[in-house]
Amino acid sequence: MNLRTLVLGMTLIASPLSSWAQTADNHYTEQERVNKQVVLDFYEKGINQKDADAAIALIGDEYIQHNPKAADGKEGFRNFVAYLKKVHPNAHSEIKSVFVDDDHVILHVHAVRDPGTRGNAITDIFRLKDGKIVEHWDTTQAIPEESANDNGMF
Repeated sequence: MNLRTLVLGMTLIASPLSSWAQTADNHYTEQERVNKQVVLDFYEKGINQKDADAAIALIGDEYIQHNPKAADGKEGFRNFVAYLKKVHPNAHSEIKSVFVDDDHVILHVHAVRDPGTRGNAITDIFRLKDGKIVEHWDTTQAIPEESANDNGMF
């Protein structure tokens, strides 16, 4: 194989990948793009900034919570944010991946409640209706000190 063939081959492989990376959201419907942004804003305002009022503005009239440690409704979320402010004031979450399917948005999150700790891998699932969050599920897994593989949790 000569250099020219190698360069041409690499260009053909890299070109579509570059386009895909720049237009990853293009396969979503307009409503899916809205839903994604609502959830990202909700997470940033409610979880990272701990601004319950700003996050609650993104919640629908009915908010069903499946986390057994959090109550249903806007007040349930307000109480959760108050708990975070009091017990984990420096908590921060980094969204690693976002998946959208119709009225559901799924986040894969690295959450560190106390700086200097490994934190948790969290999967959050949100259901939206009319551009508002109306239901939430989550699972949490502590990031261990040692792993049986070198793949990482994200």
